[in-house]
Amino acid sequence: MMRITQFSHARTAQAFVDYMATRGVTLRIEHDDHYVIVLDDDNQLQMVENELAQFIRDPNHPRYQAASWHSGTTRSGLRYERSNVWRNIRERAGPLTLSVMGLCIAIFLLMQVTGDEVALAWLGWPADSSEYFQVWRWFSHALLHFSLLHVLFNLMWWWYLGGAVEKRLGSGKLFVIMLISALLSGWMQAKFSGVLFGGLSGVVYALMGYCWLRGERDPDSGVYLERGLIGFAIVWLIIGWYGAFGLAIANAAHVTGLLVGLAMAFVDTRQTAHRHR
Repeated sequence: MMRITQFSHARTAQAFVDYMATRGVTLRIEHDDHYVIVLDDDNQLQMVENELAQFIRDPNHPRYQAASWHSGTTRSGLRYERSNVWRNIRERAGPLTLSVMGLCIAIFLLMQVTGDEVALAWLGWPADSSEYFQVWRWFSHALLHFSLLHVLFNLMWWWYLGGAVEKRLGSGKLFVIMLISALLSGWMQAKFSGVLFGGLSGVVYALMGYCWLRGERDPDSGVYLERGLIGFAIVWLIIGWYGAFGLAIANAAHVTGLLVGLAMAFVDTRQTAHRHR
């Protein structure tokens, strides 16, 4: 048994333990004044030290967070104290991410009181030329959600992906992705199904496409989406396109958002991908 290193924060220690589990290495956490990482198999020492050096350079890289989703376990030896949910949300999200979440929640609650028709009348996609100069309408449709599942699903992905983009690349980059994808996905959805739609899913699909391709072409950016998750997104697109489960899904907005995100990531990584060749 060997003590490898120690961390001041429980979540950092757990992230490293979870990541090493995906590499086939079992570590334990012992807690005294710090969170101490313990290795039982000395034969794996060199591998653990090499991975630790990379982890210390960038402990917030999405690959470590993704590992916690897939390999997290309660058997690491760590005993969590009662967590602060709001603090955990803020650690991953910047001001723009949080502001959009707050707006979506506030508008959703207001819609429960006033009804969907009132919200669409004020914030929906322009219905005719008389509303074209109400500029907010080209984007505000993304803030409308028509069920609890709808708003929870979109905000979960918005926080997970948008928060990562904002933390790693800045609020400006997230703002540009959001505006362009909301505009183009809304325009395409209006062409296919009319103006009675809403939701952040076009933007979410843009973030999925952006994060996945950015991670593939520019791993050092720290923006990343696992291939399994982008695969899930594509499967969900197919399900929606064929109308499975009888769900009302904005297929045109989803497809357009995904293509927008891929295109923006391709443009942003042209020089980086060229250097890696």
